[in-house]
Formats: sequence, structure tokens, C-alpha cells
Amino acid sequence: MHNESVPEVQNMYVKNTVSKSLAKPYLFWWGFAFLLLPGLVHAYLLMPFPGSQNLNAITVSYYLEKIVTPLRVFGGFLIVWYVIAGFTNDSRRGKIIKTSILVLGLGSFYFTDFKFQAERMFEEPQTIKFANFIHNSVPESTVIIGIVNNGVAKAYPLNYLGYHHKIQDNVGNQAVLVTYCTMCRSGRAYNPIINGIRQNFRLVGARHYNAIIEDEATKTWWYQANGKAAVGQLKGSQLQEIPYEQSTLAAWIDKHPGSLILQPDDHYLSDYNDLKNYDRVQAVDKDSTLKNKDSLMRKSWVLGLVINGQAKAYDWRKLLKKRFLNDSFNQTNLLLTLEKDSLTYHSFTTSVNGKVLHFNLDKSGQLTDLETASLWNWDGLSTSGALKGNRLSKVQSYQEYWHSWKYFHPNTLFWKDL
Repeated sequence: MHNESVPEVQNMYVKNTVSKSLAKPYLFWWGFAFLLLPGLVHAYLLMPFPGSQNLNAITVSYYLEKIVTPLRVFGGFLIVWYVIAGFTNDSRRGKIIKTSILVLGLGSFYFTDFKFQAERMFEEPQTIKFANFIHNSVPESTVIIGIVNNGVAKAYPLNYLGYHHKIQDNVGNQAVLVTYCTMCRSGRAYNPIINGIRQNFRLVGARHYNAIIEDEATKTWWYQANGKAAVGQLKGSQLQEIPYEQSTLAAWIDKHPGSLILQPDDHYLSDYNDLKNYDRVQAVDKDSTLKNKDSLMRKSWVLGLVINGQAKAYDWRKLLKKRFLNDSFNQTNLLLTLEKDSLTYHSFTTSVNGKVLHFNLDKSGQLTDLETASLWNWDGLSTSGALKGNRLSKVQSYQEYWHSWKYFHPNTLFWKDL
């Protein structure tokens, strides 16, 4: 009987040894790492934390988001395994340390999955409501992005767009995705129809200080500043851009008196107020230590254009002092001008009937061409003179931070009126 009991004792010994070896503390620490670190890294890469936005990590961010949940499940499994197999054998001090760390770690989910999750920090509007000018509550001095299509005009205030980052809407039966990123000062409007299907987009976070949005069908990530698919099924694709204008509401209504105007969503009034002066005060004006306000900084405003694939940026402060500029690049003659409100800008090509025109502002502040002395309004239409009835062609231009324009247009030319 003694000999028969030896194998049983040996088996029990082996089982206990294996059980203890599998229940060693490293199971807990590995489980804790898988449970916590992927979410923290993911949140770090998609939010503007120090150093995070300078990393070329959009592909890492994309695939990390896809595996965060499986990694957490695996980490939770390891921790449960440890608790079942080895927690009771741990010292009292070890139990307290591990329990405390686990509670703190689980508390971090509040930051990674709620507080710093982009689509919760900047929510979609709960109500999208428009009003005509008679019933409008938006101040006329507000800067807006305006879109016209099929006889319908709509205005979207920047401080509302800046908080929500995007408004998914229709203008004259055209589906539109109106976007704005406050970290880049970049407004864009896109056609949200991809492969014949209208897509809903969600805000993912930011890379290189620019908002990243994801379409619902393919889960592709798109840069807001240029509409390019950076990673995912449609990588390399381009969203179709819809022309828009940026101006004060007063200037927009002057040209489009029947325009509809996006009204504030009462759920987000405090968030809109946080952007109250965003549309008119530059970072250099807030910096009391900077003596030369014309210094080019990363958040200096520029006016950007792309002509036949070539980008060019214009120093906003220099342009503001001149109020108009006749320029030419990439075989295109241009007129850039600002209205009296110093916020509404326009860009036109200046060839009319095969003849290049050059412009000036007369004593009353009205546009006039030097060749025929015809008068022109701010919509590019000649209102009197030899060229009355002719219209200048508009060129899409963007007011943007210098750091953003330079990053997304690395070969850009730059004008600063030296």
C-alpha cells in the first residue's frame, strides 16, 4: 500500500508545483499591463499630449484601436487566473498593493474611455436647427463658413463648428460634411458620399494636431485638413471637396440675404462660449513677451491656396495691412483681398475675356480694376463700367495656422511682402 501511495503523492506534488508556478505574481503584472497600457498609449497618441502629435504614428494608432479590447480581455483573463490560483497565497502586503494598483488602473478607464475620448469630448449636435436672418440669434459679427448649392445658402458659425468639429447636413439636396479643426484653424467641406453611399463620420482624435475622422462603412481614417485617407481600407483615397467661403455673418448675409443660419444647440452653450474670441484674436496678440507681432509663429494665421497642385501661403498680418494683393504663381493671376471687417477674405483669378486685370481699392474702399476703371463687388461681379456684368472666378482659399499648412503642404511657397 505504501508503494501504491507514492505515485499519488508525486502527482499531488507536481500539481501543486505547477499550480503555484502558474500563479506567480508575474501573471498579475502581465495582466495589468495588457489591461491598462494599450488604452493609455492609444489615448496618448490620439490626444494633444506633450510630444504625442509629433510622432508619425497614425498607422500604429489605427491598429492599436482595433486590438485594445482583445488585449484588455486577455489581461483581465490573466488577472482572474492569478486571483483564482494564487491570490490567497500572496502576502497581506502583496494583496493590498495589487488590489490598490488594480483599482487605480481601472479608474484610468475614465480618462482613456471617457474624458479623453474625442467623440465624447466634442459631441455631435443633439439638434441641428436653422433660421433665416429675421429669426436668427447669431451675432452678425460671428465668423461663419458659408456654402451655396442649387440656390440654397447656409452659414455655419465657427464657434459651433469648432466645438463639434463636424456638422453632417444637406445644402440644396447636396449631402455635406462641414468640418473645422481648432488646432489647425482649418475649415473644410466635403462630400460624404463614398462609393455611392452616404457615410456617417465619427471623430476619432487627432494626429499632427489635425482632427481624424472615420467613416462608418470602411472604418478608414481621414485627415480633416486635406480629406485624404491616411490608413484603412481606402488609404490613399480623397474626399471630394465642396467649395465654401469664410466671412462674417454680416458680409455673408449681404451677398445671400435668404441664407439659412445654423442656430446654437442649447446643450452646448458653455462650450461655444469657450471659443468666443477664437475667430478674431491671434496667438501673437496674446503673447505679451513678443515685441515683434509680425514674427512668424507656428500659430500665425496664413491664407493658403493650391493652384494646379502648387501650394502657396500668404502672411495674414501682412495681407491685412495691404487689404488687397495682385499676385501670380503657377501661371495663374490672382487677386486676394479682405473686406473692411478685416475677417472676410476673397480669392479670385483675374483674367476676364482673355485679358489680365489688376486691381486697387478706390477712396471709398471699393474694388476697381486699373485697366478699365470698372467697379467690382465682393462677390467678384462688376457692377459698373466697361466690364459691367462680368464676373471673376473664385478660387478656394483657406485661413489656417502656419504649422498646419506647412505640414500638409510641405512644398508650399510663402509670401510675406518682404
